[in-house]
Amino acid sequence: MVEASQRTDTPLKLWVTLARAFDAVEHHSRASIARFGLGATEFGVLEVLYHKGRLPVCEVQRRILVESSSTTYVVDKLVKRGLVRRRPSGRDRRVVLLALTPAGRRLIGRIFPPHANAMRRAVAALPARQQAQAVRLLRALGKGAAALSLVERHTQPHVEDVLPPAGERR
Repeated sequence: MVEASQRTDTPLKLWVTLARAFDAVEHHSRASIARFGLGATEFGVLEVLYHKGRLPVCEVQRRILVESSSTTYVVDKLVKRGLVRRRPSGRDRRVVLLALTPAGRRLIGRIFPPHANAMRRAVAALPARQQAQAVRLLRALGKGAAALSLVERHTQPHVEDVLPPAGERR
């Protein structure tokens, strides 16, 4: 039997509800993107370059929230397809800039509007005013969680602090 405190644990209920809502909306996003023969990360790279212009690889990676190895792999594919180009930065030789090619700009310019409409439909269960409220609430939630992560990273034990040395593990 579930204890009363577990039935009313609002923070955990929020987390589960948020995850389920994200999954439902993300389903629409994946379906929309797949219609154009792209993966979500490929679309993300094209979309961020379309809206932000030429950017360093690390900034693209930060904005689309994927691991650096995945970004490199996806960018390689987009370069081979002639949709993205790499250029060294004129200011810093260590920095590689990404930009859309004319073909990449045409492609994302053609597919972004129907994708944006699909996403508008996916969140249409909430009226515009509640969508704006959700944006404010989720932004505050995300900022709070990110700030807590920074604190915990410096105050919580690391795996090597809690596991026995490798030679003593079973």
